[in-house]
Amino acid sequence: MPNNDIAPQLNIEISEETAEGTYINLAIITHSHAEFVLDFVNVMPGAPKSKVKSRIIMTPFHAKRLMKAMIDNIQKFEAANGSIQDMESVEIPFNFGGPTAEA
Repeated sequence: MPNNDIAPQLNIEISEETAEGTYINLAIITHSHAEFVLDFVNVMPGAPKSKVKSRIIMTPFHAKRLMKAMIDNIQKFEAANGSIQDMESVEIPFNFGGPTAEA
């Protein structure tokens, strides 16, 4: 008799290009009644504009699951590595590290 308490295994593959990842330092999150949209951006110091590198669209159910997974992983990271400094306590210069403008 099969054991129904064991979840089936899910085989997930990743291409080499996707496995390299994309660095981002800004996430913009918007939502409607039916979905959450996460835009991931790499803002370069001194650059006048930036492009969205990736857009993820998900249901509110999956957005909440992602939030819980992020909270769990951040708590584990901080337990092993110490507290992550919150951005509210970090002063970001207006020029975002680029050259200072001179007249």
